[in-house]
Amino acid sequence: MTMYIVTYKGQFGFIKPWTAVRDGETFSQQFLTPSIIEGIEKKLFPELLNIPGIHKIVRHKLRYEAMDPQQEVTQARGWEYKNRTFIRTRSILRRSVLLHPVLCIAFESEEDALIASQQHVCVCRNEDILLPEAEILKLTEEEFKQLPGFELCFGNSDQSFLVGYNRFDKSKPMYGWLEYNGQTL
Repeated sequence: MTMYIVTYKGQFGFIKPWTAVRDGETFSQQFLTPSIIEGIEKKLFPELLNIPGIHKIVRHKLRYEAMDPQQEVTQARGWEYKNRTFIRTRSILRRSVLLHPVLCIAFESEEDALIASQQHVCVCRNEDILLPEAEILKLTEEEFKQLPGFELCFGNSDQSFLVGYNRFDKSKPMYGWLEYNGQTL
C-alpha cells in the first residue's frame, strides 16, 4: 500500500499521561494513544467530529531530540477536614516535555494528506503547535517502517498493554504495542 506522509515539526510537545502512575509504568510520553490520534484527526477533518474512531490516519511516527523533565503540582479531588479547615491534598508529579518533536502522519489518500498539510496540529495542548512541512512524502509501508521514531500500533494482541481510556468512546480501555526504529534524527 502506498501512503502519503505529512511531517509536522515544532519546538516542544507535551503528552499528558492518563494517570499519574502511567508514566512511571510505561514511559508513555514517547508515544501517542488512539484517542490522541483520533483528536488530531478530528482537528484536521472536523466533518468527523460526530463519527467515533480513526478513519483517515493510517499510521504515525513520533520522534524528538530530548525530553525535559518538568514538575507539576496536582490536587486530590476530595476535601479533607483538618484543623477546622477544609483542604485538598497536593502532590508533585514529574512529567517531561518533548523537545523538537517531529510527527509523521500517514494517509491512504493524497487528497487527505493535502488537506492535512495545510493545517497545524497540537499533540495534547493547544500551545504545543506543530507546523507542517511543505513536501508530502509518498512511501510504501516498508519505507514508512524505516522512519525513525515511536509508533503505538493499536489493538489487543499478545504484545499489547493498556495505554489509557478513550475519551471519545465512553472511556473504554485502549490497548496497543510499541514499535520503535531507533535511528537518530
